Amino acid sequence: MTSRTTATIRLVLGRTVFYGVLTVMGLFMLLPFLWSLSTSLKPNEDIIALPIKWLPGSITFEHYWSAFTTVPFARHFANSMLLAVAGVATNVLLGALAGYAFARLAFRGNRLLFRLLLASMMVPPVVTLVPSFIIVRSMPLAGGNDLTGQGGAGLLNTYWAVILPGAVGAFAVFMMRQFFLALPKDLGEAARVDGCREFRIFWSIYLPLCRPALATLSVFTFVAGWNGFLWPLIVLNDPDMMTIQMSLAAFSYNQKTDYGPLMAGSIVAMVPTLLLFAFGQRYLTRGLAFTGTGSR
Repeated sequence: MTSRTTATIRLVLGRTVFYGVLTVMGLFMLLPFLWSLSTSLKPNEDIIALPIKWLPGSITFEHYWSAFTTVPFARHFANSMLLAVAGVATNVLLGALAGYAFARLAFRGNRLLFRLLLASMMVPPVVTLVPSFIIVRSMPLAGGNDLTGQGGAGLLNTYWAVILPGAVGAFAVFMMRQFFLALPKDLGEAARVDGCREFRIFWSIYLPLCRPALATLSVFTFVAGWNGFLWPLIVLNDPDMMTIQMSLAAFSYNQKTDYGPLMAGSIVAMVPTLLLFAFGQRYLTRGLAFTGTGSR
């Protein structure tokens, strides 16, 4: 056996073991999703049967019907979609504007402000819940409040109570800044020589080059907004304004959990994020590859 043959055999064995381990890990990580899907299709007697039945003896869609009839699941689905899309729109636009300013505009305090922005990413979100609630409730001239922010409920029980506090995050600004730094400066300098205004340079030259970063930021922001639970639970008390995550929590009550509709609702709640990752995977990987390559 020649050395080349031996090397080829080792390479094949190495790849086989590598992909085999990855396959086992992938199936292990996929198991909760498969179990949820199987449970959503099982009759009630199969869900609580012992020993555990991994596959449904007979397929039924009654749990999906219960999920949409027990609670206004469709309305809550639409609420979450509205809030998630609004969060994507504001974070992409405002994050790109702020990131461009930090990356390409020279102004006093640039580095200091950016370091403060990075420091804010180290603060746990739960720490800001109470201050954010007070600000939302005390918004002047909103919800019956006067100019001092007193006398009413402010923005509580409105979609703005969820949209405005998350309109732009530190991560969005950081990510877009890093991507702008990776783009050549010559493009902007040539446009300035031709008399192009700064916003036009940002909008017409740099922003179209940031599609991978914008797609990546959109995916992250949408997933975060779609899975939001604690903050909407605090500021939204109207049942018609509940989000889909709050709706799923309604299937657990009085120390009892209705597993069938809960799993069916969970599967429906996964669909938007699965579709988003499926269609945005190419841009997502490109955006992650380029983000962080810039330096200053």
